[in-house]
Amino acid sequence: MNPAGGGFEFPELETSRVQLRLLTLEDAPAVQRHFADPEVTRYMDIEPCESLDEAREIIDFHLRDTGCRWGLFARDIGKMLGTCGYHCWKPEPAATAEAEIGYDLARPHWGRGLMREVLEAVIPFGFESMQLARIYAGNEPPNHRSINLLRGLGFQAELRKGMQWLSITRETWAARTACR
Repeated sequence: MNPAGGGFEFPELETSRVQLRLLTLEDAPAVQRHFADPEVTRYMDIEPCESLDEAREIIDFHLRDTGCRWGLFARDIGKMLGTCGYHCWKPEPAATAEAEIGYDLARPHWGRGLMREVLEAVIPFGFESMQLARIYAGNEPPNHRSINLLRGLGFQAELRKGMQWLSITRETWAARTACR
């Protein structure tokens, strides 16, 4: 349970290749190794992680935030592949409830469809369990891989304050998934 989430229970989620579980301070060594790669943090608002203390600060931030951050672990070997989650969750009023989605993946796993697989589990969780009306993501315009991933999932773009913001509503997601 995330204490900042107002008692909301964020469960473990699974896809065919990935187990998603909330990060804990015990994950600090894996988080430090993951975020030490400057290519992973290139488009994030953090510098590469240089110590276990910095990794603990990252985890602690997400434990205190009004959302969650799952670690993405390979189901076959248990190795951490990246992270994904919601932050800046505004659950009230329900008709306009929204949260920002964020994600990252270790370089060896880029281009294998893993993040799309993860987001296809995390987005429905946001709409169905968190009762979000809208999910949004901020991307720096050069981050074409992330922007293309979100567009492929039905997110619509708008440019604000030098960032590429993309969002999707519950209705758009439902219509998109109903067509499958």
